[in-house]
Amino acid sequence: MQRFLLLLLFIFPLILVAQEKPHTDQSLYVVIGAFGVPRNAIEFTENANKQGYPAQFELNPKRKLFYVYVLHTEDRKAAVNECIRLQKQSPYSDTWMYSGLLGENPQVVKINEAERKEAMEQLAVAEVLEASPKEGMEEKVEAEVKKEEEIVIAKEMKPEPAVVKDPDTKSFLFRITALVDGDTLAGDVDVFDADAVNKNRKSATYRGNDAVNVKPVNKSGSMVLECEVFGYRKVQLPINYNSPQDADGVSLDGDQFTVSFELVRLQKGDKAIMFNVYFYKDAAIMRPESRYEVGSLLEMMQENPKYKIRIHGHTNGNSAGKIVSMGDSKNFFALTRDNKEGHGSAKKLSEERAMLIQQYLVENGVDAKRMEVRAWGGKQPIYEVDHSAAQANVRVEIEILEN
Repeated sequence: MQRFLLLLLFIFPLILVAQEKPHTDQSLYVVIGAFGVPRNAIEFTENANKQGYPAQFELNPKRKLFYVYVLHTEDRKAAVNECIRLQKQSPYSDTWMYSGLLGENPQVVKINEAERKEAMEQLAVAEVLEASPKEGMEEKVEAEVKKEEEIVIAKEMKPEPAVVKDPDTKSFLFRITALVDGDTLAGDVDVFDADAVNKNRKSATYRGNDAVNVKPVNKSGSMVLECEVFGYRKVQLPINYNSPQDADGVSLDGDQFTVSFELVRLQKGDKAIMFNVYFYKDAAIMRPESRYEVGSLLEMMQENPKYKIRIHGHTNGNSAGKIVSMGDSKNFFALTRDNKEGHGSAKKLSEERAMLIQQYLVENGVDAKRMEVRAWGGKQPIYEVDHSAAQANVRVEIEILEN
């Protein structure tokens, strides 16, 4: 019983501070990863959650990186303890701490020697008690503390590992920026085989703004690079893998080819799919990983006050069924106790989802007169209803009416 109480005393504060709190300049984050591409942050977060770690991610626009964190608190002691625990007892040995409001120049947190020693003593005692108390426990604790004191736990964020060169590949850097201001944009580059019968089928996808090793897709070397970032026009660039530097916008520095994609904002008549907006099943409520792309739409509307848009809602199929709607708490990204449950057509569900996006923009200061909604249900599928990729039919599209 004593063992259980001691463990509870050590763990319970972490449970309390793990509850969602407002992000302020006093916030501390226990970070387990950072990514330049939102898709990678989403996958990393989902994998961490599957392993039992309460991971979330937020964008830091200053560094153009997505921070994946498992604890957000203003309790420094709790953050120090959790940081050390994860470095020692989890797959995330590179865990570090950041302070301040994400996006507002967060700072590396330096953990002093007294804090480190106290946290390690608590962790060592908890480990020993959990295994079962033995004679010589004090000596074991002391040895563990001494060993851990040699570890520097407050570290600058490590750069991603260097890409190992494969002799059958070429090194590329796909630089993705906004044409208007040169700002770096998070995104991917898709590669298509120009000789293939089905030219719309992707051969590979590579991260933008990172050094990557690209494989050839055919013997002729003829291929097409495509870059599409939400809120910007898609850009396609035909190049030859055997001599990439012959294409416009491609330069060679040493053995690395740099391909520049300068993207322009969407214009009147353009339509863009929100590929990274996901909804809960049968619900007009977004999943948490949708925050980034909806935020990008908000940013686009704020940057371009003359924009008027139409929000198109689509479902997979036309079957009627249950519809879960957002409650009075106005939590756009989570199922809550005050959600409303009803019944309706697929068209009604697609309409509520499009209206949810509209409401999110209105709540964040966008005039409702700049937006209209159109519901399609399952009338405009991308794939057949029973296709393996049919989930892509569940989507929201943004059409630019005026700019």
